[in-house]
Amino acid sequence: MVNKTLKRFILTVSILGMVVGGVVAQKQRPKNQPYADMKRYHLGFHIGLHTQDLIMSHSGAVTTDGETWFAEIPSYAPGLSVGVIGDLAINQYLNLRLTPTVHFGNKDFTFIEQETQEQVITTVRSNYISFPLDLKYSSYRLNNFRPYMLGGIYAALDVGRKKGNPLLMKGLDYGVEVGFGCDTYLPFFKFCPEIKFCFGLADVVEKNRVDLIHETDRKYTQALSRGVTRMIVLTFNFE
Repeated sequence: MVNKTLKRFILTVSILGMVVGGVVAQKQRPKNQPYADMKRYHLGFHIGLHTQDLIMSHSGAVTTDGETWFAEIPSYAPGLSVGVIGDLAINQYLNLRLTPTVHFGNKDFTFIEQETQEQVITTVRSNYISFPLDLKYSSYRLNNFRPYMLGGIYAALDVGRKKGNPLLMKGLDYGVEVGFGCDTYLPFFKFCPEIKFCFGLADVVEKNRVDLIHETDRKYTQALSRGVTRMIVLTFNFE
């Protein structure tokens, strides 16, 4: 009886082993660029789209005419993002990445007067040169795919400012960012769709508006006590 039970157990384990082995073997495929992740350094570039936002705190200030203005961004306009990638491999799963990027975009503001509901619409163009430094954590590679997460800090220069607008952004911004993506190994390069969420930490609303000729135009700036940037960036990396 013991021998029969042992034989059945061995047979069951053997069959299960063959089934599992067959499934695993079926999932394995020839790998493109099997040694790509062993490089200490590598370069690349990316191109994509983004949307800009501004999280605003209103001051509730009342003008000499008795007006109180509030602002909102009713819709988002997609912008273009292009940049380069510098990657340093720390170990099998961690990489340090510097990705200088230029973001061409704008934010559409609608200012509304509290009592009369009068509206003033203005567009603020912001072309940021961003310098993100991220730590990338990659999972185990499965055939020709390798998901990853990343997070880090960034500093950005706004080179698209135009003085004289009802609202003006400061030239310097900084913040933190998080994101995720997936390395896809092709025969000659890696293609990596990636999405990042950028959270500004600095107040970027320019309060010192010496560029304004008419004093009444200051009411739009005075309506805001603080504004911090937000950005969603979808890029396609080629490495």
